[in-house]
Amino acid sequence: MSQNMDKCAGGERTWTMRYRVWRNEELPEEYRRLLDAARDAAGAAYCPYSQFAVGAALLLDNGEVVRGANQENVAYPSGLCAERTALFSAGAAFPSVAVRMLAITAHRVGETEKVLAAPCGACRQVMAEVVRRQGRPFDVVMQGAEETIVVKADDLLPWSFDF
Repeated sequence: MSQNMDKCAGGERTWTMRYRVWRNEELPEEYRRLLDAARDAAGAAYCPYSQFAVGAALLLDNGEVVRGANQENVAYPSGLCAERTALFSAGAAFPSVAVRMLAITAHRVGETEKVLAAPCGACRQVMAEVVRRQGRPFDVVMQGAEETIVVKADDLLPWSFDF
């Protein structure tokens, strides 16, 4: 602990994040179906620079599934992550329909093994705003080679920008 923390009038606080870990073979069917859609979406990734294909799929309250894939650009940071591609597409096509779940899968180009990929800070900020706008959190499902992590979107960025 630093000397400055010892002098802090408010004291030290702890932030805790709750999440679930599933073995991939034990995933509930709803997660499995949405991860399949995310895996299909990763096939549309344009990633010649990173060689890292990411797919995202949203399940909306009306039953629609909206897909997104990362789209890179040589003028970095002009590209867009799979999560934001899907969230912005859903917002444009279904502006009043809430997001129930977001699934993310990733792999290196030329390989089949899944790599656990967590959303970047910009994607977490967009998710935080979607949660505020719709008035309730949604599950974020991130699949790795052997395990899948499920966390509530509003737990991913505890001190998000507010409006």
